[in-house]
Formats: sequence, structure tokens, C-alpha cells
Amino acid sequence: MSTTLITNIGELTTNVGSPEGDRFGTLHDAAVLIDGGRIAWVGSADAAPVAAPDAHRIIDAGGRAVIPGFVDSHSHLVFGGDRAAEFEARMAGQKYAAGGIRSTVAATRAASDDELRERLRGFMREMLAQGTTTVEIKSGYGLSVTDEERLVTLAAEVTPEVTFLGAHVVPAEYADRADEYVDLVTGPMLDACAPHAKWIDVFCETGAFSVEQSRRVLEAGVAKGLTPRVHASQLGPGDGVRLAVELSAASIDHGTYLTDHDIEALAASDTVLTLLPGVEFSTRQPYPDARRLIDAGVTVALACDTNPGSSFTSSMPFCIAIAVRDMGMTPAEAVWAATAGGALALRRDDVGLIAVGARADLVLLSAPTRIHLAYRPGVPLVDQVWKDGVAVLAAPGATSGTENHGSLAR
Repeated sequence: MSTTLITNIGELTTNVGSPEGDRFGTLHDAAVLIDGGRIAWVGSADAAPVAAPDAHRIIDAGGRAVIPGFVDSHSHLVFGGDRAAEFEARMAGQKYAAGGIRSTVAATRAASDDELRERLRGFMREMLAQGTTTVEIKSGYGLSVTDEERLVTLAAEVTPEVTFLGAHVVPAEYADRADEYVDLVTGPMLDACAPHAKWIDVFCETGAFSVEQSRRVLEAGVAKGLTPRVHASQLGPGDGVRLAVELSAASIDHGTYLTDHDIEALAASDTVLTLLPGVEFSTRQPYPDARRLIDAGVTVALACDTNPGSSFTSSMPFCIAIAVRDMGMTPAEAVWAATAGGALALRRDDVGLIAVGARADLVLLSAPTRIHLAYRPGVPLVDQVWKDGVAVLAAPGATSGTENHGSLAR
């Protein structure tokens, strides 16, 4: 099997902590050897291994930065329509509320499988172009047995990280009958969707589902072999964090409004707090204080929450820039949260880092350091992307590296 050596890397972010205390695993003048779809070697460019006889590719990074592929652990990519008018109204002062989801439900139900599939694959290409190599996708815009099943089925065509979110909101046909809808979610809908999903999620929030209803949903999912995730504390304080920690949820997502008790509980748990900066940008809610969370010992991830209502962005670099500018994170912390943090939120140890045995998911930036992801917001700095060792993206006219189809040499 052929190998690829990426060498002359000016700054390599491995996310493998060092004895010297650099938890970001930063190397300079580095190289990475890819064998098949995995990382075979990482170290100084001067010490790169001699090529095997069948090796055939060298990539010269030209002194630029390489980071792990982004791991987006929270997205809603399967939907119909859009809600641009709702965004415009918010920018004019209207408050965001969970109920707007129902308009997307109507558009999604009306869309064909092929229409949804084409759009989904378009979003996946969009994410890949911005360095995202691992994506979690939720259902939640069907809210009927048939439609939720087709959404998780479509999501499973493009990622193993599929989340059943039938408990997104109560659909219009169940207005004032929320408990009956929970019966549907935890019964026939879960039966239909669980075979296609890995995770179970619920929107535990005013205007969506109560703590008691959320518990029913999550416990039913666990009984079917799914692992909990929780949307909570987006619109105001609540008991969602307590529930998530109690049920050993992989992550609680949003966390815009957290109490001191919430933070203490998260810091003492294995539950990751996934922050979604695009939501606060789009809704004009206050940004979470990531500095406070990190200093308290909470494990923080960053994700885009790509959806048509509250965060219609698929750009992890954009979210990193916001996290640095408005949430108190350093550039290194933000990149870690968007890679290793996302991997922890998905309970993955094979992505989000550059280490021997990990999947060869890497991003070459057209910049000398990861700092530039926040320093140059809005600029397309993702130059080349490798997914499972395969070069899946090279920017048109890219000049960041050279490729030599010869043997690997020191």
C-alpha cells in the first residue's frame, strides 16, 4: 500500500500532550507519514523515516501549518426550505424561540428523499471545503415515524455519527398533547429509527420538552442501545445539565445559561459541553464564557450547529474566530475544542488528533500557524484536506505545497 509523507510543516498541531505541558502537542519543522488511511509516524522533518520501496508521494507543506481535521459533533443537515425571513426578523429585534422549528418540519416533510439527499451532500462538500472531516448529523425535522426514519436513514449514508432527535419540538398535530407525542417518540418512532442511529437526543428547554419528558426519551433510547446527548440551557437556565450528567450523556450542547452548580457538575463528569458560537451570532443571545468553563475544568467542544433557524453556518473556522474573539478562548484552545473536543463529544479516540494509529484526517492551512484561523476571520485558509489518508480537497490554484511522485526520502 502506498504511503504519503507530508513534510516541511512549519507548525503541526497533534493534540497529543507532551511531558513539557503543551497539551496541544505543537511541533515545529515537522513531518507526518500516512500509510493507507492511518497515521504511521509523526515527528521532526529531519528524522522522517526512509521511504518504503512502494511509497510514491511526498507533499511539501512549504512551512505552513497542519492541524487535525475538524470534528463537528453537532449538526442538523437533513432538512428542506430555509428561514431567512426569520433571521431578518431577529436582526430587527424579534426574540428567538424554539417554535420556528415547525416551519422547517413542514418544508422537510414536503421534500423528496432525492431533494434532501442532494442538499445533504452539498452541505457535506461545503464542510469538507472548510476542513471538517468528521460530522455528527441529527434528525429532528420530520417529527413523524415515517419522516424521522427517512432522515436518519439519509444521514447514515454519509456518516456513522447519526443522532435520533425525534424530541426536537412537539409538532403542530400534537399541540397541547406533548405527553402523547413523547409516547410516539419513545415507542414506534424510536423502534423505526434506532437501527439507523448511534445517539439519542432531546431538546430539554422551555417551549420544547420538560425534564421529566426528556428523561423518558433518553432512558428509552438507552434501552435501545443508543447513547444520550442533550440540547439544554440555550434559552435560559434549567435542569438539563443535571439530567445529562446523571444519565452519563456524551455531551450537553448549547450551555448558554449555566449556573455555578451546572459548571461544577460538568467539571466533575465525563460529559462534554459543546458550545455553538454560530447560534449566539445568529440569535444575538449572550455568548457563553468559555474562559470560565475551561478554567473550572469543564471539557469544551466547539461545533457549528448547522441548521436553517439558529445557525446557518457550516464553517468551523468562523466558529473558532468567534470563540476567540467573544468567548475568551485562546486560538490553541479553540482549535483543540473543534478537533479533540469534538472527538471526545463523540467518544472517538481515532479522530481529532494526529498520532500513530489515528485516522489520517488532516488539514493543511495556507497560513504559518493555527492562530491565523482567528486572526484572519472570513478568509478561506483551508488549502488541502486528507480524509482517511486520501487527498479529498485541494484549493484551486493552491501554491502551499509541492507534490513529488517519487520515493519518500529524508
